[in-house]
Formats: sequence, structure tokens, C-alpha cells
Amino acid sequence: MKELKPDIYAAACPSREILIMIGEKWVCLVIGALDAQKILRFGELKRICEGVSQKMLTQTLRKLERDGLVIRTVYADKVPLKVEYKLSPLGKSLVPVLQQVKSWAEMNLSEINDNRIAFEQSK
Repeated sequence: MKELKPDIYAAACPSREILIMIGEKWVCLVIGALDAQKILRFGELKRICEGVSQKMLTQTLRKLERDGLVIRTVYADKVPLKVEYKLSPLGKSLVPVLQQVKSWAEMNLSEINDNRIAFEQSK
């Protein structure tokens, strides 16, 4: 069977799932936090990513680990159990893309807010 070329615009293409995952708020924030801090424990990630629930952070980390973007290391010899997270090489390759999106959002925040206000006032 011939392998299809990835096409993000095709509804059945699995690459679309990856785009959706990358666009999730907590995914972007966790990857950014891990890039800035290199290695973090769960509680440290939760403090950095203000507003994330324990459940959502757990789900996000599992998803990133499943997809090979995050490496989870368990130190079973520690009491209490110690678990650390860091970006894999694949996860690190995503950092420049997310940094550009972050910069764009911060740079254009004021203009977008002004546009939102103008839009609502025009109704």
C-alpha cells in the first residue's frame, strides 16, 4: 500500500492531530517551562504554569511523554518517589516554533485587544 504524503488540510491526515495537540494551551506552556528550566518536577511545573489543575497537567505530561516530546525519569530509590521531566530532542526541536508564536502573541496583544473592543462597540 502506498504511503500518503502528510497534508494538514486533509481531514483524515494524522498530522492534523499533531497540529491540534501542539496548539493546546498547556502543551505550549509546559514545553516553554521545560525549555527555560531544563529539568523540572511536577510541583515546579504546576507553579510555573499558573492556573493548570493537577489533572490537566498530568494529562498533558502523559500526552507529551506518549508522543516522545518529554522524557519522564522516575527515581524509585528516593523516598518519597522522585519524578523529573525534561524535553526530548524532538521536544527541543519544537521550542523555536513555540517561541515565535509566544513572541507574536505578546507583541500583538495590544492591537488585538483594541480590535476586539472596536468590534464589540460596532455592534
